[in-house]
Amino acid sequence: MKKISEIEAQAYGVYTKFDQMDNGESKFRLNCSMDGSSYCRTVAPDAGTWQNSHFHRAATELYIVQTGWIIYAEKRADQLLVQILREGDSVVFLPEVHHNIYLSAGSVIHTVKYGQSLFEQDWYASPELDELTRRINPEVLFKLL
Repeated sequence: MKKISEIEAQAYGVYTKFDQMDNGESKFRLNCSMDGSSYCRTVAPDAGTWQNSHFHRAATELYIVQTGWIIYAEKRADQLLVQILREGDSVVFLPEVHHNIYLSAGSVIHTVKYGQSLFEQDWYASPELDELTRRINPEVLFKLL
């Protein structure tokens, strides 16, 4: 087996990107710029946090819970669906589905983004869903379910 260097990987359109988000999450991304697909390992901070509500026009997203638990919320037309996922659970969001994720303290999730002809920038804010999810107390909801 031969190791592929980062420079060689970039020739295939594959690169890494690591960020600390404003909400405290650590994101470790592997992006494939040729088709827009990507993988991301997200590690939640010591306190639980909501991500930013959003949707994609072309991409499908698969979320997998590695450790901890998450709450996902999705909005379709006038309907709001809220669900808890535990270790080993997963959820898929199709294009045009507005969604948001709450990560419990220290949780780890994996996100795979894929789809046909992904746009250069295929992330669109969903302020309406942000308004709804900010009203949810995830810790209380987790204890009820």
